[in-house]
Parts: sequence; structure tokens; C-alpha cells
Amino acid sequence: MKLKSKPTLRPKHKYVVFKIHSTAKLQYNDMKNAIMNALMNWMGERDFADAGIWLIKNLWEPGEQKGFIKCAPKYVDAVKMSLMLIHQIGDEKVAFQSLWVSGTIKSGKEKTE
Repeated sequence: MKLKSKPTLRPKHKYVVFKIHSTAKLQYNDMKNAIMNALMNWMGERDFADAGIWLIKNLWEPGEQKGFIKCAPKYVDAVKMSLMLIHQIGDEKVAFQSLWVSGTIKSGKEKTE
């Protein structure tokens, strides 16, 4: 029997679904580094750690350039703001658009289709 923590003790999280508008297709690692640097600069080390931010690699769609960022509900606005501050990745000019915030991956995927 696997022991699980009680639902009241588990940390809550939200998924920010975003899309990148650019003329060229971006590599996952370049996009990840740009997002993490922007988050660290905007939020600072303490809030970045408290937010529990994860960029979900399995849900990155290179063709449509859509992705999911997992974070704590308290920091959703800070994540969206830091995404809007990214204007360039490498030599490519980009524009980030946050599409919506979802409570589950399943509902986030349903809205993308």
C-alpha cells in the first residue's frame, strides 16, 4: 500500500499555457533558458523558489510553439508578467502570449485543440 500525503498538505498549482510568436522555430533549450532567466530577474531568488516553477518539456509543441508552465496559484500573475518582458531569444525577436491559466493539464490541453 502506497502512502500518500493528505490533500490538505499537498501544494496547489496552476498551469499557465503560453504561445510564442516568432518568424523562426525556436529550440526547447533556448526557450527554456530565456524563460527561466526572465522569471529569476523579475521574481528574485526567493519568490522563484516559493513559486515551484516547472516548464513541462513533454507538453512543448515545437510546431505551434505552445507550452505549459506549472507554478503556485499565488505567483500566476508574476509568471505572466515575466513572460511578457521577453522580447528576444538569441537573435530572434519574439512575443509571448499567455493563452489561459488551467488547474489541470487535461483541461489545458482541451482548450488548445
